[in-house]
Amino acid sequence: MQTGQLFQNFKAFDYRRIKGLGVAGVVLAILAMVILPLPAFLLDILFTFNIALSIVVMLVVVYALKPMDFGSFPTVILIATVLRLALNVASTRIVLLEGHLGDDAAGQVIAAFGEVVIGGNYAVGLVVFAILMIINFKVVTAGAGRISEVSARFTLDSMPGKQMAIDADLNAGFITQEEAVERRKEVTDEADFYGSMDGASKFVKGDAIAGLLIMIINIAGGLLIGMIQYDLNFSDAIEIYTLLTIGDGLVAQIPSLLLSVATAIIVTRQNDSVELGDQLSDQLAKPKVLYVAASILGVMGIVPGMPHFAFLLLAACLVGAGYWMGRDVDTTKKGKGSLIKRDSKGQALAPSDNANAPIAPEPQEISWNDVQPMDVIGLEVGYRLIPLVDKTQGGELLSRIKGVRKKLSQELGFLVPPVHIRDNLDLSPNIYRISLMGVVVGEAEIYHDREMAINPGQVFGDIQGIKTIDPAFGLEAVWINLEQREQAQSLGYTVVDAATVVATHLSHLLTNHASQLLGHEEAQNLLDMLAKTYSKLVDGLVPDTMSLSAMVKVLQNLLFEGVAIRDMRTIVQTLVEYAPKSQDPDVLTAAVRISLRKLIIQDICQDLPDLPVITLVPELEQMLHQSMQAAGAEGGGIEPGLAERIQTALIDASQQQEMNGEPAVLLTSGVLRSVLARFTKHTVSGLHVLSYQEIPDDKQIRIVNSIGQ
Repeated sequence: MQTGQLFQNFKAFDYRRIKGLGVAGVVLAILAMVILPLPAFLLDILFTFNIALSIVVMLVVVYALKPMDFGSFPTVILIATVLRLALNVASTRIVLLEGHLGDDAAGQVIAAFGEVVIGGNYAVGLVVFAILMIINFKVVTAGAGRISEVSARFTLDSMPGKQMAIDADLNAGFITQEEAVERRKEVTDEADFYGSMDGASKFVKGDAIAGLLIMIINIAGGLLIGMIQYDLNFSDAIEIYTLLTIGDGLVAQIPSLLLSVATAIIVTRQNDSVELGDQLSDQLAKPKVLYVAASILGVMGIVPGMPHFAFLLLAACLVGAGYWMGRDVDTTKKGKGSLIKRDSKGQALAPSDNANAPIAPEPQEISWNDVQPMDVIGLEVGYRLIPLVDKTQGGELLSRIKGVRKKLSQELGFLVPPVHIRDNLDLSPNIYRISLMGVVVGEAEIYHDREMAINPGQVFGDIQGIKTIDPAFGLEAVWINLEQREQAQSLGYTVVDAATVVATHLSHLLTNHASQLLGHEEAQNLLDMLAKTYSKLVDGLVPDTMSLSAMVKVLQNLLFEGVAIRDMRTIVQTLVEYAPKSQDPDVLTAAVRISLRKLIIQDICQDLPDLPVITLVPELEQMLHQSMQAAGAEGGGIEPGLAERIQTALIDASQQQEMNGEPAVLLTSGVLRSVLARFTKHTVSGLHVLSYQEIPDDKQIRIVNSIGQ
């Protein structure tokens, strides 16, 4: 009964609770070995454990399918290296303290390596130890270290390309979101692994150097202690302590060599899911190669004076191996060919008659899920600009774009749609592109590791860098290094980082194209929000008085002309009043603008006591009225030469106002306002076109220029 109870308790014991204590126990044991003296029998056990650990690590590396399957290898190297150095300290202590008592005073393992491996001859031991050091340090460790360094560099450099390839496959529908997350994790783990291996190779190199220095120190220290403290003569002292030191060094260097070889194997492995043995057999075991090698060995074996038996025996083995490999290849080909059935005449059966033939999967029928909706706002970046949008690399563009959306939403009066960001391999590495409804509205070349020094109009000198143009406002600018920031600011430049350049450009474009961002969904949301407070007002508008589409057109007209729609209560009240009289969007827009005149003037002139305006001379205004009437009656319009002169004059007047630090406002009649607003929208930057009815009664105007004089 007690035995059964003990068995049940043994099965119920959760070994996972103590599994994590193994590494901590090893670290504490290493610390104890450095501080506390160890008895010889315990030192034998630890040396044996060190050899066993190196063999286990070596075999795990050989049988791993790919390097990433042994991702903890750099940590294992560190622990094994520190363990071996701690054993060197412990063995040095016992060799120097007890070495004069005999060869086995430092333990059976050290004595065995000193007697059996090198035959008790310390001169032979020195030569063997030196050869092992040369192999380990100059051949294996040096090569593995160089490969680790190059692998780490190329792995880190290829990370952006691999991430973009994953995004491209995801966008193309080749992989799912879960598969994309898994592949991104593999790319990150691979970079971490090879980066760690670059550092771990330095552990192996340092361990090889430490082994040589420890041997020299032990021999010198043993001679001094043996001759001074224990009165041994020189020949006895050098024989005893040299044999023990070499035995100690060999015990440590053999596991060190095994780990060095394991390091070299794992950094030279291809990242394929194939065991090393299978990989080598597939690539080396070529029958033709084996036959040629056997022929060469056979010729060498019949040369007089050569060891005939060894060469001819190995030649025969290679012939047998080549024959065996060739037979395996033929069997494989026959096995593959047996899937094709033939009739009694030897003719191949049709695929429909071949029951064992693999059936190609039917292509899946496409559906509406394969039709991707168009992004309202899109931002595409070249691969060198990925750090701008990657938070793990310190990218700030995402937070900047979120701030731009919040600011514009508050200023314009509706929620700006989210910005869909993706990388585009077809773009140049430093190019970004902004699109609205799939149409490109702006693009520019930037440098994520530099800053843009913008010339605001007056600077006190030039600065070295890559000359460019500010994409948002067209100002002259220079891309400078980060350390040039203070110099540029002292010369009068405005210095901004690359993320700010993109965010400012995006904000400028969204402001100019705000009318394209508002649709039926946004308009309905605005009405729903207003209905929470003014339900009766909203109920009387849509759909009784006017359709939602007509209201959307009015709101888009306001945004197109730079008027915010924050005051939805006033807008809806005006539409409720005027919509029964006219459904013309232009007429309704003009009525809403008059209702919003105080808000419009406030946004234009801020705190100015009066409103500076540009006017048209009466003759020119009368001429434009006649052109408008002709356009309505006979399809005429403004004469091209006159339109060009008006445009040039308005540009000059607007620039003059900008230099004076005042807004540029064109004041005209209500009939001409909408026409001139559209005429100057994209040709005269920063010009506001107002009608006489849109000037509040309490606002004074000041004429600063008259066009047509």
